[in-house]
Amino acid sequence: MWADTLLGLEQGHVLRLAIWAAACILGGTAVMAAVIVRRMDAPMLRHFGIQTAAWGAVNGLIALWAWRGLTLRDFAGAQRLVNFLWLNTGLDLGYAAVGVTLMLTGWRLGRRLGLVGAGLAVCIQGLVLALLDYRLIVLIGPLR
Repeated sequence: MWADTLLGLEQGHVLRLAIWAAACILGGTAVMAAVIVRRMDAPMLRHFGIQTAAWGAVNGLIALWAWRGLTLRDFAGAQRLVNFLWLNTGLDLGYAAVGVTLMLTGWRLGRRLGLVGAGLAVCIQGLVLALLDYRLIVLIGPLR
């Protein structure tokens, strides 16, 4: 793979991460605003919105930071990128597992819906981030 092709793939990946971050910030904020404006007692929605917006802000900062560091890579740099993506994909799946654990714990501890909502948001974030990272791994393909 040529260095400029890899750079283009990385730029697309960071752009997709930034779009996901913006969607999370907007969506999470909209959910929280709806709960506040309607004066609803909905801990599941409130905590889902908080987690979604917070993850969106963090993902947005990561996308900004990553965009600044995009450069052409040699073979060793491409291998480091793939290794980092595999590590990140594993961590993302770990986030999803933590989200499932939070949801189950919240449900088993007397239907604590705030914990269920937060867990659902964490699970969704982990799965989407894992898919984004894995997509780039597949696009890069085997390095030779």
